[in-house]
Amino acid sequence: MRTTDFSQAPPQGQATAMFVGATRYRGPLSILTLTLTWFRMVRDMKRMRGYRWHKVYWEFPFTLGTLAFFEDRDALLRFARSRHHRKLMQWVTDGTKNATAGYIRLYNAEPEGYSNGGWRAEGGPMAHIETFTPLSGEDGEDGAGPRVRRG
Repeated sequence: MRTTDFSQAPPQGQATAMFVGATRYRGPLSILTLTLTWFRMVRDMKRMRGYRWHKVYWEFPFTLGTLAFFEDRDALLRFARSRHHRKLMQWVTDGTKNATAGYIRLYNAEPEGYSNGGWRAEGGPMAHIETFTPLSGEDGEDGAGPRVRRG
């Protein structure tokens, strides 16, 4: 069901700013060296005001990535300025001796979205929506998209 109230959603559902990034490390030794700073950085990140949730992912052979969610963009950017994050980024970007590629993308959540059941602040029903959210070229009735047809 459509909503702008995510107060009952899990921490990542309450966030409005998201970080997606990945680094391709030179090899196992680089990843091992990374852990010295990584654990300190994550500890500090979890303690920061505005931190909501994060997950690390791995891609063969030496890429580690992070999805991190924050209350808002300012909280995300405060983390980016933190001591251990700066130290890690300087180490990663020291030529190509530690890493060979990387990227960072920042995303902001739309104020509206969808929630159901126990995560719905307006009550606990599980229900489908009656109309789709309109695509950029659709001009539906009352700003809504086409009706949802049940199969």
